[in-house]
Amino acid sequence: MSTVNPLPLWQPDPQRIAQAQITKFQAWAAEHHGAPAEGGYAALHRWSVDELETFWKAVTEWFDVRFSSPYARVLGDRSMPGAQWFPGAKLNYAEHALRAADARPGEPALLHVDETHEPRPVTWAELRRQVGSLAAELRALGVRPGDRVSGYLPNIPQAVVALLATAAVGAVWTSCAPDFGARSVLDRFQQVEPVVLFTVDGYRYGGKEHDRREVVAELRRELPTLRAVVHIPLLGTTAPEGALEWSDLTSADADPVFEQVPFDHPLWVLYSSGTTGLPKAIVQSQGGILVEHLKQLGLHCDLGPEDRFFWYTSTGWMMWNFLVSGLLTGTTVILYDGSPGFPDTGAQWRVAERTGATLFGTSAAYVMACRKAGVHPSRDFDLSAVQCVATTGSPLPPDGFRWLHDEVREDLWIASVSGGTDVCSCFAGAVPTLPVHIGELQAPCLGTDLQSWDPSGAPLTDEVGELVVTNPMPSMPIHLWNDPDGTRYHDSYFAMYPGVWRHGDWITLTSRGSVIIHGRSDSTLNRQGVRMGSADIYEAVERLPEIKESLVIGIEQPDGGYWMPLFVHLIPGAVLDDALLNRIKQTIREQLSPRHIPDEVIEVPGIPHTLTGKRIEVPVKRLLQGTPLEKAVNPGSIDDLDLLRFYEDLARKRA
Repeated sequence: MSTVNPLPLWQPDPQRIAQAQITKFQAWAAEHHGAPAEGGYAALHRWSVDELETFWKAVTEWFDVRFSSPYARVLGDRSMPGAQWFPGAKLNYAEHALRAADARPGEPALLHVDETHEPRPVTWAELRRQVGSLAAELRALGVRPGDRVSGYLPNIPQAVVALLATAAVGAVWTSCAPDFGARSVLDRFQQVEPVVLFTVDGYRYGGKEHDRREVVAELRRELPTLRAVVHIPLLGTTAPEGALEWSDLTSADADPVFEQVPFDHPLWVLYSSGTTGLPKAIVQSQGGILVEHLKQLGLHCDLGPEDRFFWYTSTGWMMWNFLVSGLLTGTTVILYDGSPGFPDTGAQWRVAERTGATLFGTSAAYVMACRKAGVHPSRDFDLSAVQCVATTGSPLPPDGFRWLHDEVREDLWIASVSGGTDVCSCFAGAVPTLPVHIGELQAPCLGTDLQSWDPSGAPLTDEVGELVVTNPMPSMPIHLWNDPDGTRYHDSYFAMYPGVWRHGDWITLTSRGSVIIHGRSDSTLNRQGVRMGSADIYEAVERLPEIKESLVIGIEQPDGGYWMPLFVHLIPGAVLDDALLNRIKQTIREQLSPRHIPDEVIEVPGIPHTLTGKRIEVPVKRLLQGTPLEKAVNPGSIDDLDLLRFYEDLARKRA
């Protein structure tokens, strides 16, 4: 595998390597903490996992983390789950997020863009003032450290202010996007019992207004712990009875007061997609997120005060929290509230042009949609500011790498990254000083002891195995909500290999240190003992112009057989005739192997996704195995429930 494509698609030039923060950090850490001065990134990574405590101490010093009370040691307990980071330390995440306000008060902290694509700045001084005003009002409402504060909000500056004000008072933030229906929101918020709800009256998407006042009324009825509801009139309506107006809470000229909380004090609650059962409510800490995101954004993404950071996301996805953390490095954060493809598929590139984005983050699905739609980013937009295009959500197929290289710029750093909501960060991905190989993530991230294991727990190189992390990361959950004895936490990540985090992805670690992601291991295709990733099949099949999207499922049959159907959603006007069927099979045979050819190709009206846009394989597999819909899937986590009824009917007919 390591010799398949030895020539890199992109190589950073010597000047870029010399100027990268990670290069300067390595030289400094060599001088002050015994890190290897030679051997480049591979040597630095090895040191970062072998000398875990020294590495994280170095990170806090390099980024000047302000501990208001000192820590006794870096790792009090390194067992997983239950690792104890920086015991004794106190700090505040929001204080670090607003530090740039002192040096650069008049520069933009946020650039807000909607479907008009006209950027509107919020300066560092204004952001700090609004956070100060809102934090004081939250305290006046009786919000105390540990209380939960929720947001039913799009990706707008008010959401950032609300998160930072919540963190400033030591309360716990949690958010959902307003395209989530009432049931989906309640499945999440009812678990954590918020005392305040920030909400809009509606949102604009795809050129249309969507009124959410009825949903908000239902949330108020079904969340009995709420003491206050704060109304943000995006559509210009008046506040419902008993609600407070956003403008009244953010008008004071107040300096924020930052509650100094223990390192492991909860910062926010994120949610797993919850395709089966209630979403896991994942709790991450103020200190853990602070140091992990400083490392990830400052070293891996190479972000600093001169950068503008864009990632297409919604407040219901961990990438939104990650995006807001761009403030930690003094970076201007670009908030886009709207459809990724309005008024046309090239919309996100237009946002990048108008905002001067230097790091452009999007989904692999968007890149492939642009390729299919014949979008020409560099021809149609001025993207000279863009240094890096980063993708996540699913593996970026090789064709996606080639398309970005050809259509954006030849000298483009392409960072396919992979991590998880569970750690709100990346396990592998961007390294500004390493080459980019087609179809591969550049390397495991610093401080992340990423390995590929076989079922017995032996590490593999150049072979497909389970993604595991054998050392604790600071942003691993401190716990799951309503999991008092930690059983659900343990069973989610540590049941397969005791004391080792198993993430549920198939990966290959190549002998030259790069990483290939093959898809989820819990929906893995296993035919005649050969394990295959679904991502490989999607990549091959979706190159065909007639196929909009696909879904492949492998099902063990009671008689010992194996049934592997491929579901295809065609573009309008395309027909699944013998000619297309033969081309699908021929494409798979030539690009993958005869074993990858499906037993059946079935045309479907659409492919179901989670609310964060991931195609759902496991629930469809359960439906096809005869599990009733209400047991196979949590309906509140799916973008189109009617689609699943189609698969349920199909299972019934087959039975």
